[in-house]
Amino acid sequence: MESYYEKYGSLLDSDFHAFIAQALPFGLCGTLPDTLNLVPKLSLLQRNLIGEGSHRHLSSSIRFSIDPKSITDLPTHSCEVIIIERLPSGVFADPFELQHLLQRGVFNDVAVFGDTNLELPSFLSSQSVVEIHMDVGPNLLLRHKNGLDINIELPLHARYPPLDESGYSRVKFGPPDLFVCCSIKGTSHNQSCLFTSTSEDAELESDARPHKTLKQS
Repeated sequence: MESYYEKYGSLLDSDFHAFIAQALPFGLCGTLPDTLNLVPKLSLLQRNLIGEGSHRHLSSSIRFSIDPKSITDLPTHSCEVIIIERLPSGVFADPFELQHLLQRGVFNDVAVFGDTNLELPSFLSSQSVVEIHMDVGPNLLLRHKNGLDINIELPLHARYPPLDESGYSRVKFGPPDLFVCCSIKGTSHNQSCLFTSTSEDAELESDARPHKTLKQS
Protein backbone atom coordinates (compact mmCIF):
# COMPACT_ATOMS: atom_id res chain seq x y z
CA MET A 1 0.00 0.00 0.00
CA GLU A 2 2.93 2.34 0.53
CA SER A 3 3.83 1.96 -3.17
CA TYR A 4 0.19 2.50 -4.14
CA TYR A 5 -0.14 5.76 -2.18
CA GLU A 6 3.17 7.03 -3.54
CA LYS A 7 1.68 6.71 -7.02
CA TYR A 8 -1.98 7.67 -6.52
CA GLY A 9 -2.22 9.65 -3.28
CA SER A 10 -5.78 8.57 -2.43
CA LEU A 11 -7.84 5.40 -2.61
CA LEU A 12 -10.07 4.73 -5.60
CA ASP A 13 -11.20 1.18 -6.27
CA SER A 14 -10.45 1.44 -9.99
CA ASP A 15 -6.90 2.68 -9.32
CA PHE A 16 -6.38 0.02 -6.67
CA HIS A 17 -7.45 -2.84 -8.95
CA ALA A 18 -5.28 -1.50 -11.78
CA PHE A 19 -2.30 -1.26 -9.42
CA ILE A 20 -2.80 -4.82 -8.19
CA ALA A 21 -3.07 -6.15 -11.74
CA GLN A 22 -0.18 -4.22 -13.27
CA ALA A 23 2.32 -3.13 -10.62
CA LEU A 24 2.74 -6.04 -8.23
CA PRO A 25 5.35 -8.70 -9.09
CA PHE A 26 3.15 -11.80 -8.95
CA GLY A 27 4.62 -15.15 -9.86
CA LEU A 28 6.78 -18.05 -8.82
CA CYS A 29 10.41 -17.98 -7.84
CA GLY A 30 12.84 -19.09 -10.51
CA THR A 31 13.94 -21.99 -8.31
CA LEU A 32 10.50 -23.61 -8.46
CA PRO A 33 9.40 -25.97 -11.23
CA ASP A 34 7.03 -24.28 -13.66
CA THR A 35 4.58 -27.18 -13.41
CA LEU A 36 3.75 -26.54 -9.75
CA ASN A 37 0.31 -25.17 -9.08
CA LEU A 38 1.22 -23.37 -5.88
CA VAL A 39 -1.27 -20.53 -5.80
CA PRO A 40 -3.09 -20.69 -2.42
CA LYS A 41 -6.85 -20.74 -2.90
CA LEU A 42 -9.24 -19.08 -0.47
CA SER A 43 -11.67 -21.79 0.66
CA LEU A 44 -13.38 -19.99 3.57
CA LEU A 45 -13.83 -16.38 4.65
CA GLN A 46 -15.96 -15.75 7.73
CA ARG A 47 -16.49 -12.18 8.94
CA ASN A 48 -18.16 -10.87 12.09
CA LEU A 49 -18.33 -7.58 13.95
CA ILE A 50 -17.81 -8.05 17.68
CA GLY A 51 -18.95 -5.59 20.33
CA GLU A 52 -21.46 -2.76 20.60
CA GLY A 53 -21.49 0.98 20.00
CA SER A 54 -18.70 2.89 18.29
CA HIS A 55 -15.82 0.59 19.19
CA ARG A 56 -15.80 -2.84 17.58
CA HIS A 57 -13.52 -5.65 16.45
CA LEU A 58 -13.72 -6.96 12.89
CA SER A 59 -13.14 -10.69 13.23
CA SER A 60 -11.96 -12.60 10.15
CA SER A 61 -11.47 -16.36 9.90
CA ILE A 62 -9.57 -17.22 6.72
CA ARG A 63 -8.76 -20.66 5.33
CA PHE A 64 -6.42 -21.28 2.42
CA SER A 65 -6.25 -24.56 0.54
CA ILE A 66 -3.18 -25.75 -1.36
CA ASP A 67 -3.02 -28.57 -3.89
CA PRO A 68 -1.07 -31.33 -2.03
CA LYS A 69 0.10 -32.84 -5.34
CA SER A 70 2.10 -29.71 -6.13
CA ILE A 71 4.32 -29.49 -3.04
CA THR A 72 6.39 -32.67 -3.12
CA ASP A 73 9.74 -31.19 -4.10
CA LEU A 74 9.61 -27.72 -2.60
CA PRO A 75 12.81 -26.14 -1.23
CA THR A 76 12.93 -24.58 2.24
CA HIS A 77 10.79 -21.47 2.42
CA SER A 78 9.09 -19.07 4.82
CA CYS A 79 5.82 -17.27 4.17
CA GLU A 80 3.57 -14.55 5.46
CA VAL A 81 -0.06 -13.77 4.73
CA ILE A 82 -0.84 -10.15 3.80
CA ILE A 83 -4.34 -8.82 4.47
CA ILE A 84 -5.48 -5.53 2.94
CA GLU A 85 -8.59 -4.04 4.58
CA ARG A 86 -10.06 -1.17 2.59
CA LEU A 87 -12.21 0.45 5.25
CA PRO A 88 -15.40 2.40 4.52
CA SER A 89 -15.19 6.12 5.19
CA GLY A 90 -17.32 5.85 8.34
CA VAL A 91 -14.75 3.64 10.09
CA PHE A 92 -11.09 4.04 11.06
CA ALA A 93 -8.33 2.06 12.72
CA ASP A 94 -6.20 3.79 15.33
CA PRO A 95 -2.51 3.54 14.24
CA PHE A 96 -1.33 3.85 17.85
CA GLU A 97 -3.59 1.02 18.96
CA LEU A 98 -2.29 -1.17 16.13
CA GLN A 99 1.30 -0.39 17.09
CA HIS A 100 0.60 -1.72 20.59
CA LEU A 101 -0.69 -4.95 19.05
CA LEU A 102 2.41 -5.11 16.87
CA GLN A 103 4.66 -4.73 19.92
CA ARG A 104 2.78 -7.58 21.60
CA GLY A 105 3.45 -9.83 18.61
CA VAL A 106 -0.17 -10.07 17.45
CA PHE A 107 0.90 -9.08 13.93
CA ASN A 108 4.17 -9.49 12.09
CA ASP A 109 3.72 -5.97 10.69
CA VAL A 110 0.84 -3.52 10.37
CA ALA A 111 0.31 -0.02 8.97
CA VAL A 112 -2.55 2.40 8.24
CA PHE A 113 -2.62 4.38 4.98
CA GLY A 114 -4.84 7.16 3.72
CA ASP A 115 -6.92 9.33 6.04
CA THR A 116 -5.49 8.87 9.56
CA ASN A 117 -7.09 11.96 11.12
CA LEU A 118 -9.00 10.34 13.98
CA GLU A 119 -11.12 13.42 14.76
CA LEU A 120 -12.80 14.00 11.38
CA PRO A 121 -16.49 13.16 10.98
CA SER A 122 -17.33 10.66 8.26
CA PHE A 123 -18.61 13.28 5.77
CA LEU A 124 -15.21 15.05 5.85
CA SER A 125 -13.02 11.95 5.81
CA SER A 126 -11.87 9.66 3.03
CA GLN A 127 -11.25 5.94 3.05
CA SER A 128 -8.28 4.50 4.86
CA VAL A 129 -6.55 1.16 4.41
CA VAL A 130 -5.00 -1.23 6.93
CA GLU A 131 -2.24 -3.56 5.74
CA ILE A 132 -1.59 -6.53 8.05
CA HIS A 133 1.24 -9.06 7.78
CA MET A 134 0.88 -12.40 9.58
CA ASP A 135 3.92 -14.68 9.87
CA VAL A 136 2.91 -18.29 9.27
CA GLY A 137 6.37 -19.74 9.86
CA PRO A 138 8.73 -21.86 7.79
CA ASN A 139 7.64 -24.34 5.13
CA LEU A 140 4.04 -23.16 4.98
CA LEU A 141 3.18 -25.14 1.89
CA LEU A 142 4.63 -28.37 3.30
CA ARG A 143 3.17 -28.12 6.81
CA HIS A 144 -0.40 -27.24 5.86
CA LYS A 145 -1.32 -29.78 3.21
CA ASN A 146 -4.92 -29.87 4.47
CA GLY A 147 -5.33 -26.10 4.60
CA LEU A 148 -4.04 -23.08 6.48
CA ASP A 149 -6.26 -21.23 8.97
CA ILE A 150 -5.69 -17.56 9.87
CA ASN A 151 -7.73 -15.73 12.53
CA ILE A 152 -7.55 -11.95 12.94
CA GLU A 153 -9.34 -9.43 15.13
CA LEU A 154 -8.90 -5.85 13.96
CA PRO A 155 -10.01 -3.07 16.37
CA LEU A 156 -12.06 -0.41 14.60
CA HIS A 157 -13.86 2.77 15.58
CA ALA A 158 -16.83 4.63 14.07
CA ARG A 159 -16.48 8.21 12.91
CA TYR A 160 -19.23 10.72 13.71
CA PRO A 161 -21.72 10.07 10.90
CA PRO A 162 -25.06 11.53 9.77
CA LEU A 163 -27.63 9.44 11.68
CA ASP A 164 -31.04 8.24 10.55
CA GLU A 165 -34.25 8.51 12.61
CA SER A 166 -33.25 5.56 14.79
CA GLY A 167 -29.95 7.20 15.77
CA TYR A 168 -27.97 4.59 13.83
CA SER A 169 -25.71 4.67 10.80
CA ARG A 170 -25.12 1.53 8.75
CA VAL A 171 -21.57 0.80 7.59
CA LYS A 172 -20.88 -1.86 4.96
CA PHE A 173 -17.59 -3.79 4.80
CA GLY A 174 -16.24 -5.45 1.68
CA PRO A 175 -14.05 -8.56 1.66
CA PRO A 176 -10.32 -8.10 2.30
CA ASP A 177 -7.66 -8.46 -0.38
CA LEU A 178 -5.45 -11.44 0.44
CA PHE A 179 -1.89 -12.23 -0.62
CA VAL A 180 0.77 -14.77 0.33
CA CYS A 181 4.46 -13.82 0.10
CA CYS A 182 7.06 -16.60 0.33
CA SER A 183 10.86 -16.39 0.46
CA ILE A 184 12.76 -19.33 -0.98
CA LYS A 185 16.00 -20.07 0.86
CA GLY A 186 19.11 -22.02 0.03
CA THR A 187 20.05 -20.08 -3.11
CA SER A 188 22.74 -17.47 -3.64
CA HIS A 189 20.18 -14.91 -2.51
CA ASN A 190 16.72 -15.48 -1.10
CA GLN A 191 14.03 -15.09 -3.73
CA SER A 192 10.58 -13.76 -2.93
CA CYS A 193 7.36 -14.96 -4.53
CA LEU A 194 4.06 -13.08 -4.26
CA PHE A 195 0.77 -14.89 -4.78
CA THR A 196 -2.70 -13.42 -4.87
CA SER A 197 -5.25 -15.78 -3.40
CA THR A 198 -8.02 -16.87 -5.76
CA SER A 199 -11.52 -17.22 -4.31
CA GLU A 200 -13.84 -18.54 -7.04
CA ASP A 201 -15.03 -21.50 -4.94
CA ALA A 202 -14.64 -19.90 -1.51
CA GLU A 203 -17.33 -20.18 1.13
CA LEU A 204 -18.13 -16.65 2.28
CA GLU A 205 -19.94 -16.10 5.56
CA SER A 206 -20.84 -12.97 7.52
CA ASP A 207 -22.91 -12.19 10.57
CA ALA A 208 -25.77 -10.10 9.20
CA ARG A 209 -27.56 -9.55 12.49
CA PRO A 210 -28.62 -5.96 13.35
CA HIS A 211 -25.67 -5.38 15.68
CA LYS A 212 -23.53 -4.76 12.58
CA THR A 213 -25.07 -1.30 12.57
CA LEU A 214 -22.89 1.24 14.35
CA LYS A 215 -24.52 3.63 16.78
CA GLN A 216 -22.76 6.81 17.78
CA SER A 217 -22.73 7.35 21.54
